[in-house]
Amino acid sequence: MPLKLTTAGESHGPRLTAILEGIPAGLAVDAGFVNAELARRQHGYGRGGRMKIEKDEALFEGGVRGGVTLGSPIGIGIVNRDHANWEKVMGPLAVDASAASEKRLTRPRPGHGDLAGGMKLGSRDLRDILERASARESAARVAAGAVCKLLLRECGIEIASGVLSLGEVVDDRSQRSFASLESVRQDSPLRALDSALEKTMVEAVDAAKKEGDTLGGSILVGARGVPAGLGSHVSWDRKLDGRIAQALMSVPAVKAVELGSAIEVSRGPGSRAHDEIETNPDGALQRRSNRAGGLEAGVTNGEELIVVVTMKPLSTLARGLDSVDLETRQAARAAYERSDVTAVPACGVIAEAMLAFVLADALLEVTGNDRLEDVKERLAAHRERVRRYPLL
Repeated sequence: MPLKLTTAGESHGPRLTAILEGIPAGLAVDAGFVNAELARRQHGYGRGGRMKIEKDEALFEGGVRGGVTLGSPIGIGIVNRDHANWEKVMGPLAVDASAASEKRLTRPRPGHGDLAGGMKLGSRDLRDILERASARESAARVAAGAVCKLLLRECGIEIASGVLSLGEVVDDRSQRSFASLESVRQDSPLRALDSALEKTMVEAVDAAKKEGDTLGGSILVGARGVPAGLGSHVSWDRKLDGRIAQALMSVPAVKAVELGSAIEVSRGPGSRAHDEIETNPDGALQRRSNRAGGLEAGVTNGEELIVVVTMKPLSTLARGLDSVDLETRQAARAAYERSDVTAVPACGVIAEAMLAFVLADALLEVTGNDRLEDVKERLAAHRERVRRYPLL
């Protein structure tokens, strides 16, 4: 796999860092676009106070010269402004014992990584876990994913997302297609596919906030312009549907990934499940529908790539849930850290970034990843071969 992404940093540490390795030389990096993606991640009705503190900006620290990639690893830093308020607690080399004691976490939150991570690493202060398990880490992924989006854009591939449901408010009218995603307003409160539902969604967020509760939801994520033939059918770890599912399941709070209309077609016969094949007016092969979501046997088939991501309600509740204080072993309410009521729109932006990374990786497997001009030339040849198949 040509691409590799590593992130580092804690939620209230000095900064987040992303190292993206494998992007070809010669790609123009639009820092304004990358920062706009970071702003999209911070947007959304129901976000908490942290969004008022941070104004994320990508600081390119390696792999780019004069706004153009060099072919070496790309380093991106994002400063945590809130670290100024946490330096005595989260200093990398030294902490103030008294300040750290005040912020010590011993009451794990159900649904969060606190307890499971503490059990794994033997942490006596669960802050060692929560600071990395926090969704704040995803800002680094969004920055790296934005660079992957720039590469895909050069190759004629677009990625977008929109909210399908939030809490009990469900959009059952919008088509699962890229055309539906094009209608999503980026400046709307919740980036819903069906704007008529936004008022009800906002009311649901207000009600949950009043109750000290949180809300989850689902997001439609799509890619258009993806050529047939990315991925592989020959080995389990190279199947692109599995790679996409793994990447999207790694997004904080995501608990389910559906490709195409998998759930719907599972409830009916095969005659209504599969996408029948025909030729278009130019003689090229195409599908009459796209229930498979653009993937068959781990390989893209040339149709739009469509995925539905389901996010659970956030695990940090203002009212708290039943837990245990690990120091006393007595029943206690779970700790409350400043949090959002919902982050479903932000989850969509992170999912876009992860999908962009996986698709860019699969594309570079076909084209190589030395120089952008070679990538585009080889991709054009690949698209032509696929278009003419089987007339080789």
